[in-house]
Amino acid sequence: MKNRKIAVIGLGYVGLPLAHAFSAKYEVVGFDIAKWRIDELRSGVDRTLELSESQVKEAIANGMKFTNQLEEIADCNLYIVTVPTPIDKHKKPDLTPLIKASESIGKVLKKGDIVIYESTVYPGATEEDCVPVLERVSGLKFNEDFYCGYSPERINPGDKEHTVTKILKVTSGSTPEIGKRVDDLYASVITAGTHLAPTIKVAEAAKVIENSQRDINIAFVNELSMIFNRLGIDTNAVLEAAGTKWNFLPFKPGLVGGHCIGVDPYYLTHKAQEVGYNPEIILAGRRLNDNMGIYVANQVIKLMIKKGKKIEGAKVLVLGITFKENCPDIRNSRVIDVIRELQDFGCDVEVSDYWADPEEVQREYDIELKEDPDYSAYDAVVLAVAHDRYKEISFEDTHQVVFDIKSILSKADGRL
Repeated sequence: MKNRKIAVIGLGYVGLPLAHAFSAKYEVVGFDIAKWRIDELRSGVDRTLELSESQVKEAIANGMKFTNQLEEIADCNLYIVTVPTPIDKHKKPDLTPLIKASESIGKVLKKGDIVIYESTVYPGATEEDCVPVLERVSGLKFNEDFYCGYSPERINPGDKEHTVTKILKVTSGSTPEIGKRVDDLYASVITAGTHLAPTIKVAEAAKVIENSQRDINIAFVNELSMIFNRLGIDTNAVLEAAGTKWNFLPFKPGLVGGHCIGVDPYYLTHKAQEVGYNPEIILAGRRLNDNMGIYVANQVIKLMIKKGKKIEGAKVLVLGITFKENCPDIRNSRVIDVIRELQDFGCDVEVSDYWADPEEVQREYDIELKEDPDYSAYDAVVLAVAHDRYKEISFEDTHQVVFDIKSILSKADGRL
């Protein structure tokens, strides 16, 4: 494919950095259905902070266009899909964004085009769920008129060291020849290298187990923290001692949220149950991690009672609502579980987070962020996210309960 023109569908935490990387060598059009997102990118603003203003403007200078109009991607011959793949309230995969993106591409798909999916899915989703949509809408035949690839995203939001070009990329194609083309495409911009998987299903499975493995490991240390708490042992001291062994895995207890680790295992377990297998370890880990917010809230309440605090109407400050440190991403943040449980106990909970977008938090969680709170004015403070600025806080009031979920303070009444 000599004259490559790439359309990146979905300009969030994954799509925008990828489009920026490709724009250095190819003609790229960034497509997103949200007009406000297109407008701000055209002005050089990326609210996800994955790209700086200079990087966005650099991409524009390289010729990259941003649009929400399908006709403006009709002359592309490579379509890369980077839309979210969430779960619904029943913890079942929600492929709606993926199906809608496939329908849009189907309207402009032409003979010889390649559609590459990056969204995390269960094994088989590309060929069993997306391809039929592409065929139905376009009227073209898969692996005769058009082709597909799958190259799972590995973006780590907020990480300025492991950026898209510095993370080794798994690639795959619907035929051996297409697999090679897809691999060559990514290899041209990914300096960390690529790994060509033999089939699309292998690449899909590889992605979904990456985060499932992390989820299980975190569930293990979360359970350890519960055990050691009952035994009166410092979990972090135990992990530090055990970590002196060369092959001990350095996982830490905490809330497991975000768009990947807290979601991806459900994609794998859904497919496993579909073929008649009930996964026990994966779901057990998920159940434990899903309940950590409630556990944290209960520990805070116990500490407050020990210090003679009246729970009904007690003022509690939660520091941090993003799903991880030094990042504005609030998607699937499990801090909300801590907040809601404390509210159920009758506490007056206020939330502060200098990284998060107040409007987004209001829209997503119906919470008004508190700006520059007086830490001493609360009966309890829950340090939920390890943002850099919070590491400098010194709590002097011994009558106040301080619970440090991420163990970043030298002194705290409680921690995981």
